[in-house]
Amino acid sequence: MAEPDKPDATVQQTNFIDGFLRSPFSGIAPWILMAIMSGPGRFGQAAAAALTLTIIVMWAGSRRGIKVHSLEVFGAVVFAVFVALGILGSPTLVAWLELWAGEITNGALAAYALATIVIRRPFTISYARDTVDPEHWNSPLFVRVNYILSGVWAGAFSINTIVGTFGDAVLHDGDNFWTGWIVQLAVTLVAVAITEFYPDYARAKFLAASGESDEPPPSFGRLLDWLPGFVIGIGIAGWVSDSFSAGIGIALIVVGIVAGAVMRKMFPEQEKEAT
Repeated sequence: MAEPDKPDATVQQTNFIDGFLRSPFSGIAPWILMAIMSGPGRFGQAAAAALTLTIIVMWAGSRRGIKVHSLEVFGAVVFAVFVALGILGSPTLVAWLELWAGEITNGALAAYALATIVIRRPFTISYARDTVDPEHWNSPLFVRVNYILSGVWAGAFSINTIVGTFGDAVLHDGDNFWTGWIVQLAVTLVAVAITEFYPDYARAKFLAASGESDEPPPSFGRLLDWLPGFVIGIGIAGWVSDSFSAGIGIALIVVGIVAGAVMRKMFPEQEKEAT
């Protein structure tokens, strides 16, 4: 008996790259990279890395017929300015930028996202148009979904700005385990989950309300897929970095494993979708 055809690895890789380039995350990823790399003595290098990734995203997208998005242009300009400041700025200015780099980047993203909403051009809409037929671009559902998604990201960036500012200004600890990493990462993952979930959910609800389909909307379990692994990751990272005791780390790992098992019981359809 012949074995069933297996998915071609090259095709899967191409589909993954195209999906990444057509999603808002491709424009957000360089900002995350800069936030991760920034630190004492690394502001210029972090900005250069973020600028390089932005250019790679724009170049790769153009090679695949994907137009450059405004978020990428905005990022390229901001990172180029950061690189120039890192090279030409005084030591005092660079030290200040190193301290507040996370808040500056999150604040800039929040301002950008809010501005696109105010001018009635939510930034996610340009990414959505890469995957949706032009006949739907002006539909109320399409427009409403993108206003909501852009608002979600604006809220996430704003929350991360506040959390990072609290860590720097109140705790005087820019590398605080919770305010510098865990809370901000959790907020970002929530925004990513909503971005992946809400368009399918809104479309399914619209089709059901109009009588065009009786297919149920996607499970809310999709919004929590990331949570068990994230809790396990907190336990491991906190334990290894001595941010809390081994007992707390082990407890969080166990909680994450149990939460994953519970979610598989509560949302079995998620496992079927994954396979």
